[in-house]
Amino acid sequence: MDKLQYERKYQNLGYKYIAGVDEVGRGPLAGPVVCASVIMPLDDLIDGVDDSKKLTEKKREELAVLIKERAIAYSICEISQEEIDEINILNAVKKCMVKAVKGLKIQPEITLVDGVDTHLEINAEYVIKGDFNSYTIGCASILAKVYRDNLMKEYAKEFTEYGFEKHKGYGTKFHIEKIKEIGPCKLHRRTFIKNFLEK
Repeated sequence: MDKLQYERKYQNLGYKYIAGVDEVGRGPLAGPVVCASVIMPLDDLIDGVDDSKKLTEKKREELAVLIKERAIAYSICEISQEEIDEINILNAVKKCMVKAVKGLKIQPEITLVDGVDTHLEINAEYVIKGDFNSYTIGCASILAKVYRDNLMKEYAKEFTEYGFEKHKGYGTKFHIEKIKEIGPCKLHRRTFIKNFLEK
């Protein structure tokens, strides 16, 4: 499996700055959605970069440090749970991805985007399973995942009842039971939990 097949394609066309972008947090019941965008040197690859979900937490943390050190440019941003409720999750992801790419200190000539074509307002190629099939998207995936996980761990100190440090806002049995038992906190996406509150 050549994780640079997409990057090489654009290098062969003379492109110098190729970014990857990915999101984390589309499915949780609480917390923001986070996107990271990164431009990596392609002649000095970091060993072990893969889909962030396949890596251990410790490995992701280690790789995130290396990615930030070696990146030509990187940008991480988030869209709050309030805005997700307001504009819906798909629009929030699209907005977050564009914001992450535009936040790069060097603007890419092309951006490799994880997933299907969502008509982003940037010059992009969409790569199915991009975090596995593209090195650059894989790097973005790791940055976004580590950032969001650490954010939810911090929130767990304030909202101690919900166990955010364990499930990071996803809909585990424990998390859903807590929402039913004590109600939501300000981190909860109201449009995601309305079914639990009505029962």
